Amino acid sequence: MNTELFQGRRVLVTGHTGFKGAWLTLWLHELGAEVHGFALAPDMEPNLFAEARVKELLASDTIGDVRDIAAIGDCVRSCQPEVIFHLAAQPLVRKSYREPTATWETNVMGTVNVLEAVRQAQCVHVCQVITSDKCYENSGQVCAFRETDPMGGHDPYSSSKGAAELAVAAWRKSFFPPDRIDKHGVSLSSVRSGNVIGGGDWAEDRIIPDCVRALAQANPIPVRNPNAIRPWQHVLEPLSGYLALTAHQWTEPDAYADSYNFGPLPSGNVTVGRVVDLVVRAWGSGSWEHNSAGSESRGRLHEASFLKLDITKATTLLEWSPVFSTEEAVSETIAWYLQRHIEQNSFDARAACRRQIAEYSARQTTFTPIS
Repeated sequence: MNTELFQGRRVLVTGHTGFKGAWLTLWLHELGAEVHGFALAPDMEPNLFAEARVKELLASDTIGDVRDIAAIGDCVRSCQPEVIFHLAAQPLVRKSYREPTATWETNVMGTVNVLEAVRQAQCVHVCQVITSDKCYENSGQVCAFRETDPMGGHDPYSSSKGAAELAVAAWRKSFFPPDRIDKHGVSLSSVRSGNVIGGGDWAEDRIIPDCVRALAQANPIPVRNPNAIRPWQHVLEPLSGYLALTAHQWTEPDAYADSYNFGPLPSGNVTVGRVVDLVVRAWGSGSWEHNSAGSESRGRLHEASFLKLDITKATTLLEWSPVFSTEEAVSETIAWYLQRHIEQNSFDARAACRRQIAEYSARQTTFTPIS
């Protein structure tokens, strides 16, 4: 992938104030893109968007809700993006049990609103909708999910992501068919990635933020489901896949308008307990304990015990492959948090992210560095 493709390119990132959105915005800026953002204001402290001073790097920063079709439409008309990465979402499983209606409104109708904004615009050439590995109908199968497997989901979050995928497929077939790319000019894809970790994530009910909060206070780490298997990956892994796919969609828009999994190699599918052990080792101290009290008034919330992604399609068609082992992914993640913990007020989050992006890019063979 020639990273020069992004130089001077107008790119809109929805959800740019979130964890993945902030990392993607930082990377796109490093690649020379003119980045615009549309998202809700950050709703927690601390947050990577503020700590890395991401707003300073934006060509425009629109605070808005993807549930507002007029607002997202106005944003697209204003910034005239050539590429859209749609990340804005309600991303938490347990929160979806508390707020199921808002979760579906954001994740499904928010996606539809973005697609409609693209349909009304004449500027967008690539639109990439980021969903989740949890979009698949998970019946406990012990083989990895492929892109052709049925959509579904037990909980409101997972099912909303499955429904978002169905919406993308419907809009692609109805309004952006690849075989009529010369008529509409839009290459529409969806991407699904695994359990993403990395510096700057402070969300509730996520294992790495839970670990860091406990370790910083010298408390045991509470672990709800230590035997659950997940496809762990550093945040730069799926983002590199999104960028690689975008380059392919730009040059061959009809051939790459499809859905793709971006996950770790099979060795990266490990238990929560194993990941927490690696966190403790990377931090240099600490311990964890099994805490099964994660139930609410209506009984224990459902959590899948097994989830893996088949990345054959991405590795074959895009020549993309993960760089980090699970150990390296955790080590890179905890190095970021540990530096922040040690340096405290002098910590430069943007510099830490930029350094990790540069080091990762040098190892990601999918990329052709900017000369």
